Amino acid sequence: MHTRFILLNTSHAGNVGATARAMKVMGFTDLVLVAPRWDNVLRREETIQRASGALDVLNNARIVATLDEALDGISHLCATAMTPRDFGPPTLDPRSHFAALAASHAQAPQQGVALLFGSERFGMRNEDVYRCHTCLRIPTDPTFGSLNLGAAVQVLAYEWRMALGGFAVQEAVPPSELADAAQVAGLLEHWQQALTTIGFLDPESPKKLMPRLNQLFNRAQLTQEEIHILRGVAKTMAQAASDKR
Repeated sequence: MHTRFILLNTSHAGNVGATARAMKVMGFTDLVLVAPRWDNVLRREETIQRASGALDVLNNARIVATLDEALDGISHLCATAMTPRDFGPPTLDPRSHFAALAASHAQAPQQGVALLFGSERFGMRNEDVYRCHTCLRIPTDPTFGSLNLGAAVQVLAYEWRMALGGFAVQEAVPPSELADAAQVAGLLEHWQQALTTIGFLDPESPKKLMPRLNQLFNRAQLTQEEIHILRGVAKTMAQAASDKR
């Protein structure tokens, strides 16, 4: 489903860059600015810095004079406002509305959705809110609901992306192959020799030191790389002790 982010009368160039960054990390690219404070806002240094590499979003963004010009191809409008209106579209939380919206539009992916964000200084005008199908309100602490524009865009971009199915979490680098019993036994033998060399282990009275180390290594589920590291430690200990003699 095509998604457009529309910024109305944006006054701070940095917020345009932050919006581009928030959109890109969630896989959205369509940004339209309606009558921003700066005509060259897409090229200002602060905008580019705050975009943190999302230059393709900025390069493809459009600046228009009116909201009507920003709504071509859009069939569902979502206002964003912290202050409830006595009149206008219903105020809903983003997660539940996005889930319903994604489900209802699953059979019509060609339909466009737009998220509208008002000026940092004045928010959204009533007449713009009234044009929307719903007004989204991010559930925040009732005693402090102030969100920076870029942060608000990030939250809603994330929620909408998750409603659309999200992205797969990249798997971590697979761990090294676990050491087998023979490798652990070789490590124990190496450590026994090193501990004897440095005087920590008395061969005449070993007690239960080596069986305890054996249990420790088994619990640790050592990888082959870790076996090499511990063998290197044992080698260095023994060498250091021999050099002092």
